Amino acid sequence: KGEALESLSHVDTVVFDKTGTLTEGRPRLTDLQVTDDDQDAALRLAAAVEASSEHPLGTAIVAAAREHGLDLPTVEAFQAVPGFGVSAQVEGQQVLIGAFRYLEREKIAVGELDKTADDYATDGKTPVFLAVDGVVRAVLAIADPLQTAAASRVAALQQRGMQVAMIPGDSHKTAQAIARQAGIAQVHAQTLPDGKA
Repeated sequence: KGEALESLSHVDTVVFDKTGTLTEGRPRLTDLQVTDDDQDAALRLAAAVEASSEHPLGTAIVAAAREHGLDLPTVEAFQAVPGFGVSAQVEGQQVLIGAFRYLEREKIAVGELDKTADDYATDGKTPVFLAVDGVVRAVLAIADPLQTAAASRVAALQQRGMQVAMIPGDSHKTAQAIARQAGIAQVHAQTLPDGKA
């Protein structure tokens, strides 16, 4: 439409979310660190709960469990908290999966996996915590690679005099790592879905 093109001529700032706009939009599980020696048990619980979720990070966890040939148990009382994570009852246990802010909200201590999660975020991966009955059992790292043309698109917009910003739901460290790769200086991380609009 002519109106849309005319309006675009007045645009001075372009704001990206991240997933599927700057990144490929196909997240995958890259790392899993557990507090015991049973990675399969942690992945099985996480995937069982995430199987009821529509979030791309959940899809990555379920895909990883299927690749490992794990059978997923039935879940009850599934609940999604947008921008935080998901929870459900699995085999008599209360299982929670989500961002650090979800653990904070539920007053669950991260414990020994804090440094691991921090390292994942510094590498541009999204750390997702698994808590069972109020105790953190694992941290999973999910990566969504930057599109090969993302940095050149951002540079092209900047060369036209436009400001470019990013408003992902990710932690500050994860968001900064992706923004650096894309050439974006202005980042508003940990933005909840309602806040993005």
